[in-house]
Amino acid sequence: MPFYQMLCITTHVSEYKHIKELVRQTATHVMNAGGVVRGINSLGTLTLPQRMRRHKAIHSMGDYWTIHFDTAPRTLRSLNSIMRRDPRVIRWTVLKLGDKVEDIAVEGQKALRTDSPLQDLIN
Repeated sequence: MPFYQMLCITTHVSEYKHIKELVRQTATHVMNAGGVVRGINSLGTLTLPQRMRRHKAIHSMGDYWTIHFDTAPRTLRSLNSIMRRDPRVIRWTVLKLGDKVEDIAVEGQKALRTDSPLQDLIN
């Protein structure tokens, strides 16, 4: 399965409940299709580089987040259609990082980062 990174910009509201639900929905969709979610990161609320129009609204602020995952291309197409219809999403893009682990791994690099919060749970 190819390895992807998705960057998503969502509408900004004071409560992060809608972003949490969108991230959960995205991760669940990938996992239900047999994919693997490798990481989720929030980049916070940022001013958009330009005003963006989506779903009959104009936005100047947005909440940025990324998700790294492995999935089949068919699942990626259905994920794109979900993002297109969701009124919380302003923009998104998906980058294919590689087809195999060898494409993205650097020789000698550890599989787990030592500065990862998950490392504390393992030890």
